[in-house]
Amino acid sequence: MCDGRGRPLRLHLTEGQRSDHKGAEALIDALPDAKTMLADRAYSSLWFRKALATRGITACIPPHPLHKIQHRYDPALYRQRHKIENLFARLKDWRRIHTRYDRCADTFLAAITFACIFLFWINQ
Repeated sequence: MCDGRGRPLRLHLTEGQRSDHKGAEALIDALPDAKTMLADRAYSSLWFRKALATRGITACIPPHPLHKIQHRYDPALYRQRHKIENLFARLKDWRRIHTRYDRCADTFLAAITFACIFLFWINQ
């Protein structure tokens, strides 16, 4: 999870083959006060949209093409999602993270945490 400036706020590491919904479920209680949530199609589910609505957060998530209900979203606002992708690109600049040297999840999460702290500090 990152803020509007592309700075990392929260981290949650899941298994490689696990759905994005499990990560979202773990982070839903830690959401900061926000007006809008930008996310990709992987998060386009009814329960996630309802969870955001109960917190007063507007979901700007494109609908999944296979879903029966096609929710509306603001394409102009959705273009700001590049900041999220830029965060992941900057994280992958770190060779240790990009190549996944660490076999232990705790060590890998520690490396990502260190990189995120550095990126947050640089983007002040």
